[in-house]
Amino acid sequence: MRIDFTPSQRTSLGVEWELELVDLDTRQLTGVSNDLLAEISLEGDGEHPKAKHELLQSCVEVITGVCQTVAEARADLAGTVDELAGYAAKQNVGLMCSGTHPITDWASQEVTDTERYHALIERNQWMARQLQIFGVHVHCGIRAPEKAIPIVNALLQYLPHFLSLSASSPYWIGSDTGLASYRSKVFEALPTAGLPYQLSGWDEFERYMEILMASNAIESIREVWWDIRPHPNFGTVELRICDGLPSLDEISCVAALAQCLVERFDRQLDDGYTLPEPRPWLVRENKWRAARYGLDAEIVIDNTGRVQPVKDALYAVVEDLLPIARRLECSDELELIPKLVERGGSYQRQRAAAAENGGRLEPVVDLLLAEMRDGLAL
Repeated sequence: MRIDFTPSQRTSLGVEWELELVDLDTRQLTGVSNDLLAEISLEGDGEHPKAKHELLQSCVEVITGVCQTVAEARADLAGTVDELAGYAAKQNVGLMCSGTHPITDWASQEVTDTERYHALIERNQWMARQLQIFGVHVHCGIRAPEKAIPIVNALLQYLPHFLSLSASSPYWIGSDTGLASYRSKVFEALPTAGLPYQLSGWDEFERYMEILMASNAIESIREVWWDIRPHPNFGTVELRICDGLPSLDEISCVAALAQCLVERFDRQLDDGYTLPEPRPWLVRENKWRAARYGLDAEIVIDNTGRVQPVKDALYAVVEDLLPIARRLECSDELELIPKLVERGGSYQRQRAAAAENGGRLEPVVDLLLAEMRDGLAL
């Protein structure tokens, strides 16, 4: 099976941001995406190009166009979010983003009425019905299909960096799960989600997709929701590991880290290097540690079992990537990462808000709404 790949001329950037629609009186999720998207689309006399339906009617996905810099992607997202927020306010609805909603029960949510989503529910049943989770996806363009799988494999070394930095889902239906990222564990329940298989190259990727389709495991490669995956139509490597991020400041950090890493790996392949490929057991262990402990995780850094605080690993990779970041015009955004670590991840800020309010979680929702509206001012 041949899978055509649309190469990018450089390490371009695209971001997808899954936003929660929140009733401002109850702080619960509210399923008004149909009305909201219909209203915003009517203004443009057709479907909105950058605001889309998602699985649940309490979510709208905002997407960028193809951007060259992190600043361009940030401005693109901000424009669409501002437009959406204006329409939402008329319905007493607020926008926020976190890996999970702190209090809403997934069983109360309506599924968006499309053939694709109904098929997803029919096949996966409660595993799919429980997907009241929200993430940020970063696409980075690469210059040739044969680079895609080596770059996916090499990025697995940095999976705990992205997950610990973005972890924002400590709560599930009103309870503290004890994890920094419960979302990452919920999503793994789907048979084609979670960690990617470490394939040998594009040929093996094509064969694997052909087998999945022939066996009716999937209908299209869009149904392979790996934490990091190639996206042939866009000509990108897509990082899907991140929890939902409350603010544009945090999205800028993650996008800069992704773009710099992919640019480095792409150029190393041009120079004839063989990219590093961590052992599967190490990748799985580090994902668990990041999901459980977030920025307090100690990650395994080699096959002998040596560990390093993920905070130190983040500081080191920022320093290492700064020359590339300057070339990509995202050094300011990359250098926000240490400031975010010092400020505390979203899961930490959420728990602090709950502790300050006697364990009540409605103030956590208020915090997330405010961070979306006002940013973090890192």
